[in-house]
Amino acid sequence: MADKLPTSPVRGTRDLLPAECVLRDEALAAILRTYRSWGFARIETPALEHLELLTGGQGGENEKLIFKLMKRGEKLDLAKPGLTEDDVADCGLRFDLTVPLARYYAEHQAELPLPFKAIQVGPVWRAERPQKGRYRQFTQCDIDVIGEPGAQAEIELILATTEALAAVGLSGFTVRINDRRFLLAFAAHCDVNAPADQERLFIALDKLDKLGLDGVTDELEQQQLRGRLMRPHLELLQRASAEDDPLARFEPMAWAAGSLGVLRGIAASVRAALGGAARVAVDFTLVRGMGYYTGPIFEISAEGSPGSLAGGGRYDKMIGRVLGREVPACGFSIGFERLLLVLAERGWKPGTDGRRVALVYDAEAGQLDAALQRAAALRADGASVSLFAQRKKAGKQRADLEAQGFELESLSPRDGGAE
Repeated sequence: MADKLPTSPVRGTRDLLPAECVLRDEALAAILRTYRSWGFARIETPALEHLELLTGGQGGENEKLIFKLMKRGEKLDLAKPGLTEDDVADCGLRFDLTVPLARYYAEHQAELPLPFKAIQVGPVWRAERPQKGRYRQFTQCDIDVIGEPGAQAEIELILATTEALAAVGLSGFTVRINDRRFLLAFAAHCDVNAPADQERLFIALDKLDKLGLDGVTDELEQQQLRGRLMRPHLELLQRASAEDDPLARFEPMAWAAGSLGVLRGIAASVRAALGGAARVAVDFTLVRGMGYYTGPIFEISAEGSPGSLAGGGRYDKMIGRVLGREVPACGFSIGFERLLLVLAERGWKPGTDGRRVALVYDAEAGQLDAALQRAAALRADGASVSLFAQRKKAGKQRADLEAQGFELESLSPRDGGAE
């Protein structure tokens, strides 16, 4: 007897049951309705991307997590002496939706308006260690504005995303904003000037809320990344971010002046638009992990939900790597899997699109044709209809269907006729 084939999904992936798919579909529909009302248009890019695009130095730590695909057939010669990884793989699964968007825009720019406001929803893949709420395959839900250099792009992205999250029942938002230019200026002020060292500093700084000041300082010491007066400067960042007006602390400092005006403008406009619906905070400890960010960065969290539910920022140089000329761009991504986990834990119930009817008929009495006609009439009236041949245990069948949320209708004379 042959070994039994595995039935569980590959580690880090999962199957979705019908009820989970309903939740995903309804949440996504609410989000898409909101984004379209802000003028964003849906696009799609392939799951496969060129390796040279994925490994171009713009994906940060995610570049170490790429699933690479082997060439096939006559293109793959495993007997070739000195075979390298480049010889056996020329494409990989995308690890986010932003890097493919740069290629997409470079390819289709002549067919697209400017500014271009895009929605993307689709699976991405990262070869990382699976844990609760973190998978090797997961769905991202992005909006991006391409071709708008001003703060209007950031403001619209933040407002549209808070509205989308509110559309699925969340509230009590906190919007945190920072600017990569401020972080770069801070690093230079601390005499950390090499790009690799700056990224190490930012990665450590991003852990400040988890490790605390002592933990981050110890991590930087272990990496021999001390800089000038590192601990006092980190302490200043932490303290200023907790103040009512963090910007006032740094505005007198010449090294910090370049990006603070943009941050103040974004914060003021978002506060005015959202009123009391959200707290807007400039947080100088906010980093975001992607190496492609060039300006403002932002995250949104909701009351009672751990961590952030959405994050993004400006990436003005990415498209230029593909197109040969720089095009301003800014994007925001909802953590769709985390959002669904929060909605499920809160027992969120999506709205129904109308009646869900279980039409039971007697197959032995030749009622199939009549059932099909009745089902067509009910669907024409806006109902969702599923046909079921009557089982011998009619009572249990009725109970099962009612438990699934169906409204029952029967053509079977054994079950009392049409209802």
